[in-house]
Amino acid sequence: MRPKTDLRLLAFDLGAESGRAMVGFFDGQHISLEEIYRFANRPVRVGEHLYTDVLNLWAEMQTGLQKAVAHSGDSLASMGVDTWGVDFALLDGQDQLLGNPFHYRDPHTRGMLAEAAKRAPLEYIYSQTGNQLMEFNTLFQLLALQREGHSSLNSARSLLMLPDLFNYWLSGQKASEYTIASTSQCFDPNQRSWAVELLGRLGLPAEIFQTIVPAGTMLGRLQPWLAEQSGCGAIPVVAPACHDTGSAVAAVPVSLPNFMYISSGTWSLVGVELEQPLINAATRAANLANEGGVGGWTRLLKITPGMWLLQQCKIEWSRRGHSYSYDELTSLGAAAPAFGPLLAVSDSDFLAPGDMPARIQAYLHRTDQRPLQSEGEIVRCILESLALEYRACLNGYESLLGWPLQAIHIIGGGSRNRLLNQITADVTRRPAIAGPVEATVVGNVLVQAMGLGELASLEQLRQVVRDSFDPLVFDPHPDDRWEEAYQRYLQLAARTGGVGTK
Repeated sequence: MRPKTDLRLLAFDLGAESGRAMVGFFDGQHISLEEIYRFANRPVRVGEHLYTDVLNLWAEMQTGLQKAVAHSGDSLASMGVDTWGVDFALLDGQDQLLGNPFHYRDPHTRGMLAEAAKRAPLEYIYSQTGNQLMEFNTLFQLLALQREGHSSLNSARSLLMLPDLFNYWLSGQKASEYTIASTSQCFDPNQRSWAVELLGRLGLPAEIFQTIVPAGTMLGRLQPWLAEQSGCGAIPVVAPACHDTGSAVAAVPVSLPNFMYISSGTWSLVGVELEQPLINAATRAANLANEGGVGGWTRLLKITPGMWLLQQCKIEWSRRGHSYSYDELTSLGAAAPAFGPLLAVSDSDFLAPGDMPARIQAYLHRTDQRPLQSEGEIVRCILESLALEYRACLNGYESLLGWPLQAIHIIGGGSRNRLLNQITADVTRRPAIAGPVEATVVGNVLVQAMGLGELASLEQLRQVVRDSFDPLVFDPHPDDRWEEAYQRYLQLAARTGGVGTK
């Protein structure tokens, strides 16, 4: 199925460090992208709390819309928004924002797993949601608000996940898209509905949650005041896979069956695709999440730190007067010796922002490893540790599913890191297929095309991706020393524990 004319589709993609307005050009067979506007996205600290600055993001999105209209005129076919998972906003009875939405890194959720367990066993919570138990998931954020007697929860009449909030402000229609709803730990993946029984048992108001709609749903048209302000017509607003990872995984250019994907950015979301949720004792023990995918697929995944540690090191080194680019950091890491000290990357010491190089050195001291002598050694340590975490995920999935995974698809911004890609291939002894870099935006705009009736299926979408981009293939170079490093990594992970992150 092809459009009669080329389509221009506007994607707003909000990530951990920045947001973008990007236009996708789709001719029925190929997709290309152009960045129209980029803006910063940083949580705002007030006292002891950390908030998402949704009003600033909304203002930046309006600027992005105006620039996209100036660039494309009245030819925009649709628009849609994706963001990270778990965070949400509360609205009152007049649909006004109730305060500043908390950022998932805010410390007020600390200890909420233990608090929740007083009301319902964690095994029960997992059985109802199939989601990785992380104390900053939406469910535990709500429990934190309840514990604090927060007025916003008491006054709330609507809960909207962040992309749903922006899509509501664009279209005037409230709904919760399937992939973003599935990140909340308030969602039943078997019934594909809100986990009402669980919410009731925990004393949370189920009535504030919105109707769940599939990715590709046309929500409505751009509100008149926005159309007038932007100088455009009543452009359709389509809910893509509103969870950024849902959009990214939709754009995996699958060529081999039985693959593992790594959506590599600030966080690494490492998983496989299944036709149905998989919720049992083994997936709970591995703390795996069942999240929604385009076309009703399930993304069984583990959420671990990705380039977060390197990003925080980069920020700290810049403060010290060494402003490295990511390419320069990768070069420093490539020149450093391999098979050195390692980090259990999910250790809780690495979760919060701050002086990451100092935390890494303290961790090495705590785990009886030698200190790192240079920035390059720190970079190498981070990248090798990440690759070994990917190896642990791969082995776990193969054991759980009972069949081998033939390749690893690496998508997202982290797929630019050739050193990490090669180490991943070497450690896992699987080809690592990198790209597209802008998988989230590609998935966003092509799911919009599905919503407009220009693509009929996820397979057609992925064929467009395969026809449009040339991924880089990193073949493995086996080295027995990785086996010893892998055993060291497993021992560290078992010794220090850790938490997953989103």
